[in-house]
Amino acid sequence: MLDRLSLRARLLLGVFLLAAIGLVAADAATYASLRSFLLDRVDKTLEAGHAQVEHIAFPQPSARGGGQGPNGRQGPGGNGPPAEGIDWYQVRLLDGTVVRSGFLVGGGSAPKLPDEIQLPASTAVPNGERTAYFTVSSADGSTSYRVRASVEPQQPNRVYIIATKLGDVFSTLHRLLVIELVVTLGVLAAIAGLGLWVIRLGLRPLREIEGTAAAIAAGDLSRRVERAEPRTEVGRLGLSLNAMLAQIESAFKAREASENRLRRFVADASHELRTPLAAVRAYAELFSRGAASRPDDLARSMSGISRETERMSLLVDDLLLLARLDEGRPLEQERVELDRVVGEAVDAARVVDAGRPVSLDVEPATVIGDHDRLRQVVDNLFANVRAHTPPGTPVAVDLRRVDGRAELSVSDSGPGLTENEAGQVFERFYRVDTSRTRSSGGVGLGLSIVAAVAEAHGGTASAHPTPGGGATFVIEIPLANGVEGARAGSP
Repeated sequence: MLDRLSLRARLLLGVFLLAAIGLVAADAATYASLRSFLLDRVDKTLEAGHAQVEHIAFPQPSARGGGQGPNGRQGPGGNGPPAEGIDWYQVRLLDGTVVRSGFLVGGGSAPKLPDEIQLPASTAVPNGERTAYFTVSSADGSTSYRVRASVEPQQPNRVYIIATKLGDVFSTLHRLLVIELVVTLGVLAAIAGLGLWVIRLGLRPLREIEGTAAAIAAGDLSRRVERAEPRTEVGRLGLSLNAMLAQIESAFKAREASENRLRRFVADASHELRTPLAAVRAYAELFSRGAASRPDDLARSMSGISRETERMSLLVDDLLLLARLDEGRPLEQERVELDRVVGEAVDAARVVDAGRPVSLDVEPATVIGDHDRLRQVVDNLFANVRAHTPPGTPVAVDLRRVDGRAELSVSDSGPGLTENEAGQVFERFYRVDTSRTRSSGGVGLGLSIVAAVAEAHGGTASAHPTPGGGATFVIEIPLANGVEGARAGSP
């Protein structure tokens, strides 16, 4: 049943029950302690009045000739005043035979008839005991009496019984019970009200977390738990939840961006493959229409099919390379003298584009990685320069060691890049020239491969406008062993 209650209800019920049990236990202990104290005081009063009652029950003749009055009432000639606080007495034999009984007037008590007290028929003193105290009720049950029964050594065959009313004692206990009941109910009501307020205050962050979770479930990933503080358990839960939500939101954004890139990648790849496939199909149709019997048309068809097939092969190779790098497949791990790789790529670029001046300034730098892929990085940077700058535009190539990293920069003086374009040039199939019918340039994967290979080597790729015009591409790769990478004997 408790499982069906809310946390607030269970906490409040637990506090209320614990307080109720504690208060009832304290009330019971107080009541029992006071009752014991009052009865003990009455017993002491009976003890103090026993001797006087004995003289009253069996008076000794006096010189004035006084005696006992009717019904056992002490007459004016008795030995001393009535016992204070004692209402009734009785003397009986051990077999229960009543020898004498009577009432006393003292301490403001009104006369009471002896048959109002219900005493046992036999002796009230347990075997082996001289004195016993017990409580009995009146005949009509309206009054209780505290009774002392004793056997005196001088008269071992008699039992002396004296009694006093407990009206004042029970009146005091009744008032105590009423006070305890009122105080207990008031304290429980105050505890319930204060506990409800404290529990509501303590659980308020949980309600906020609940609202935040509901909003997130509805799709609002930007929601956070407000007023989450590290001082409380619930506050620390809110902080942890906020951190988790930030990671979830970041993961969702990354996944969304990845899905967008994938969709664009598939669309662009399909478009790029459609063009050479359409060309191959056209050449094949030309062949089927009789080009085989016409040497010029046959050569044209075969040449076109070969050219478009090579284009598709290059595109597929680039796509496979990017797919392997995306999957995190390891590259070759060997010591590569990056300055020599750059020098070889510059020599090849000068041969391919002899009319373009290329300046080279390198420092010895050794990295750990794949020689062929690093050469592909430099070749792709030169291919990008040839595709997007006019013939004869100068290119500057620099390789430096900076803070444990090899920094390669390729700068040109071409049309340059805007800040927005510089942030997108490494995206797959991105082209500054968005026309897909241009005759120059590739399919938009060269710089994507540059960035992917650099990241696979633990480095980065960036682009920014060159001061004075043009674009600069910078590749940073950690040096071997995190040192400067200079080879022995190098200048």
